Amino acid sequence: MWLWYDWQAAAVVNEEGHLLDVLVCGGHLTEHAAVERLRTVARGELIPEALTLLERFPDATPRVHGDADLPDAAYPLPSSEAMTLADRAALRLAVEGVQQAASDPDRRLEHLVRGGDELRASHLTMEARLVEWAGLFYPLVRVTDRRAFVRAVANAESPAALAVDLEADVPEILPDEGEWRSLQEWAADTDRAQGRLDRLEHALRTLTLSHLPSVSALVGPLLAARLCVEAHGRQRLARLPSGTVQVLGAEKAFFQHLKTGSSPPKHGHIFMHPWISRSPRWVRGKIARMLAGKISIAARLDAFGGEPWSEDDVAKVDAQVEALRAANQQPPSRRR
Repeated sequence: MWLWYDWQAAAVVNEEGHLLDVLVCGGHLTEHAAVERLRTVARGELIPEALTLLERFPDATPRVHGDADLPDAAYPLPSSEAMTLADRAALRLAVEGVQQAASDPDRRLEHLVRGGDELRASHLTMEARLVEWAGLFYPLVRVTDRRAFVRAVANAESPAALAVDLEADVPEILPDEGEWRSLQEWAADTDRAQGRLDRLEHALRTLTLSHLPSVSALVGPLLAARLCVEAHGRQRLARLPSGTVQVLGAEKAFFQHLKTGSSPPKHGHIFMHPWISRSPRWVRGKIARMLAGKISIAARLDAFGGEPWSEDDVAKVDAQVEALRAANQQPPSRRR
């Protein structure tokens, strides 16, 4: 015996497909009421009519409409007017779902991180092309500050004025007016791209500091955001074992290890942290293992409402890093 139900009706049906009892929502259904009923079904809960029938038939097994276990029967399906009402209610639920997604920091972090990667790649390409392009006319200029160089090109009144700004000789071959205008526009676009990237990273830092305060204090907000995105959310990052956190971002190398038996990766994105990247290569794996464990603890504090880490907590981890470096000052001897 089964208890069939959808958003507007419920029925008890036996194995032969005979309806033993039926209840349909009485009165005039409003759109708001339909929304609440659809939300109840989406949560996996029973509508009021189904609860009433379950009291009458406690042995009945609840099954929502469309379940494969239900026998064929003349279920009280909604009329065309009720289906039109359900369509409007479903549209309202979809809008609510989109609005809820906008309030999810994990989803917003993903757009900020991925958008930053795309914008950074575009900006670096534009910047490199500008340096090479302008270098054709000023080959002896050494560019040590690319951002200042970009702005100098964008703001120069003429090629000769740019040579004065760069403390270089006026080149014998100068770009014509059209090429000079194109060069300056390219420099201006490159400078604007740098500004957009700076603003995007500022927004990323702000959101990450509020969403992952402990992980941000430990490894910085930019790396914390990247780890959260790679783990597909703060809750999942908090539940990952530290060994997985250690190699987040090195999935290709890890699966290559599984496929070919090559050496497994010792670190993924956490290599970006100076504790690892500025350490001798033979001690990086030990530091990465320790740091991944600390990141896992910090992520659990952030995800489950723990007290955020302070500077003293981070200083203790720093001391552990220094201890590992001091204990491994020389590379291990290779066995013959």
